[in-house]
Parts: sequence; structure tokens; C-alpha cells
Amino acid sequence: MASTTKSHEQVPPGEPMLMGQHMLDKGAQMLQSLKPIKQMNQHVCIFIGSLTTFVMYNHNMSRQIETHYYVTRVNQDFLQCAVYDSDESTGRLIRVEYIESDRIFESLPQEEQKLWHSHGHEVCDKLPIGPPSLMMSPQAVDLGIVKIGLVKKRDDKYNISTDAMKTVRADLPEPTQLNPRADYWVEHGKGSVIDFDDVEMKKIPPFP
Repeated sequence: MASTTKSHEQVPPGEPMLMGQHMLDKGAQMLQSLKPIKQMNQHVCIFIGSLTTFVMYNHNMSRQIETHYYVTRVNQDFLQCAVYDSDESTGRLIRVEYIESDRIFESLPQEEQKLWHSHGHEVCDKLPIGPPSLMMSPQAVDLGIVKIGLVKKRDDKYNISTDAMKTVRADLPEPTQLNPRADYWVEHGKGSVIDFDDVEMKKIPPFP
């Protein structure tokens, strides 16, 4: 579990980088613009109420991890995030997340809305193997509550107190209304699993 291993143990298996490879990478960095990457202008680890940027797997809420969002704001209603399991140089990219406004969310089909989670409040193996998994934000109910050990580890690392933050931010208003399909599991007790099926390849493209 990423929450219990030391940072140097989280690096995927493989040989150490050679000096020649480091030089090639530095040269590429000097010559290339990396424009999409440079649009990431925020590192977000949100503390609101009692929760922070921990996530849990949609179909197994006992799997919980700390996350760090590196955010690009596309426009006023839409953000795209590269999400890592750490803010260290060895942090692993574990997910991509899109954050949209209520206005866009309400325009989505209901079946699509089930696949999104709210940000009204706001593990992995060494390699990201297997089918991709939907993740969701913690909620202050049942299995949606963040594990105490994860919170303590984060608090100790950054020398902060979640309990103190709860007190300071106790007056922050709760969302007045959330679409019930945004956190589908809360109301229905059901998650979503992505699986793969073998299918015949389409060798001739459809026309037109």
C-alpha cells in the first residue's frame, strides 16, 4: 500500500537512470516548449471542513490514498488535473481528473452523472496495473470517512492539525444542494467497475 511504504520504495521497478540519459533529458527540456505542462499553475491539496484531497476507489472504499492535484484551468467552468500520490519528486501519476461547474454537470445525461463525484467538501501498487478504476471524494458517511491513519500521516508530514482546521473552518457553509447522482454510492450503495472484453477487431472502417 502506498500509504505505508517509504517514498524510495514507491519507484516502479527498473534500472537507475544513466548519466547519458539525464543529459539527453536536459537537452530535450531546453529545446522543447512543453506548453501543456506549463499551463499547470496550481498545486492543490484542499482542506475544507474535515476532509482533504484523499480519494477512495469507487468499488472498494477501504482503499484510500492521499492525492496531489496539479491543475490547468481551461476556462471558468472547466479544470483538468494530473493527480499524483505524493508531492515528492518520486510521486506517481495515478489518475487524470476533470473538474466542471454545476452548470456543465447539470447538462450531462443522467447515466454520465453517476460517474462523477462532487467536490462539495473537499492502494496503488508500484505499477498502475489492471483495468482503470473510478475514484471518488470522501464523504462524511459510513465507508466514505477517511481513515484516521491517513490523516495523521499527512498531518505529521506537513506539521498541521486537521482538528484545528475543523474548528477554524466550522463556519464554512455546506452546499445547499447537490445533484444526488453526483455521489451515486451515497444514495444507492452501488459503485462502478471498469472491465475489458475481448472483441473482434474491425478491419474495415465503417463508411462514411
